[in-house]
Amino acid sequence: MKARDLALIALFAGLTAALGLTPVIPLPILGITFALQTLGMLLAGGVLGAKRAALAMLLVLALVAIGLPVLTGGQGGLGKFVGPTAGFIWSWPLGGLIVGALIERWWTTLTFLTAFIAALLGSVSLYLLGHTWLSVSLGIPVDTAMWTWVLYLPGDILKSILAGVIIVSVKKAYPLINPHQKESP
Repeated sequence: MKARDLALIALFAGLTAALGLTPVIPLPILGITFALQTLGMLLAGGVLGAKRAALAMLLVLALVAIGLPVLTGGQGGLGKFVGPTAGFIWSWPLGGLIVGALIERWWTTLTFLTAFIAALLGSVSLYLLGHTWLSVSLGIPVDTAMWTWVLYLPGDILKSILAGVIIVSVKKAYPLINPHQKESP
């Protein structure tokens, strides 16, 4: 991996951590909150591509694991990997990978709509593991936890719109993805 790739991975891990400093909006059910931090995952996928986005999110998880306060509300530590929202956090590398893979696939014909769809699918990909773990950690039925996606969807749509605009703008100004470029050994 090139030094440029490592720098970009670190940059988007840092962006994701910085978005964790934004205010949290608590929702009145099951301790769920709305935060901008997953926007970092969406942008990593849309700007860096699948592999680098997944690595950036793994770096964020490593920073959390060693106790750095990089999650929403300045939280960190191993305890965050077992709390009610842990399943969502565990899913970030997969979400970044999905967004990146879709953006790479649609790169030559990328529009706001396709960038928005990629971002929304990346957001929604967090739901399966996130809601399943929410059920386990809170001791509520899986079907009850699964229906909480309704609470997350409006915020995820807004974040996906913002991500779509930014992804298309970055592609025009400074494209970092070249799906046809061969990686050097």
